[in-house]
Amino acid sequence: MRLRVLRALLVKECRAYFDTPAAYVVTIVILLISGYLFAAPLFIQSLAVLNAFTDAAPLLMLFFVPAITMRLYAEEAKSGTLEVLCTLPAEDIDVLAAKFLAAMALVTFMLAGTILYPVTLAALGSPDWGGVLGSYAGLWLTAATLAAVGLWASSLTRNQVVAFIVAFLLSFCLFLIGKVHDYVPLALTGLTDFLGLDSHLARLSRGVLDTRDLLYYASVSGYFLYLAYLNTAGRRSKP
Repeated sequence: MRLRVLRALLVKECRAYFDTPAAYVVTIVILLISGYLFAAPLFIQSLAVLNAFTDAAPLLMLFFVPAITMRLYAEEAKSGTLEVLCTLPAEDIDVLAAKFLAAMALVTFMLAGTILYPVTLAALGSPDWGGVLGSYAGLWLTAATLAAVGLWASSLTRNQVVAFIVAFLLSFCLFLIGKVHDYVPLALTGLTDFLGLDSHLARLSRGVLDTRDLLYYASVSGYFLYLAYLNTAGRRSKP
């Protein structure tokens, strides 16, 4: 029963994305920008590397992921359909899981469009496939973390713009804190490196699988998903 409910909710959320042109337009824009970032070193500097793309991709995700998650709860709260969901036999955790998985389906769709980059590298030479796979795993996990932040922000308000701004600012803080390594006391560098997105993605991009990185992504995304669950569960409990 739970799996059928989750599947039905997931299909509903995916249709809300893929039955409208907005998802395709945003994806095309992201692919055009990332394509330029990949091609510029290739044609200008004759460097067949994935670094320029993987270094800039988290910054692109700061805009892309909040944009696709801002409507997930806020729109339903504004239109009143969230109250209808609360009366259905679906659990809050099912609704949350469906929304999160639908957002990640769109992220996966976008990342799939960049497969041409490593294929190009393979045609030009012998890329480090461990680093390539690690880069894509790191980007996917980074997007999952930002999607969890976006879901929490969307659960706070009925206004999609407010949800986007809150998600972007918090995501930007996670991005920025990894950039202050050279500006904080030595005793704090370990903490800033762990809290920031950069160090974890950098290790995975080198093909290094560290349990600390997996723990970071799991704990941060799990924490914000739990906060979103508490917000939505609180609505169900109200008379």
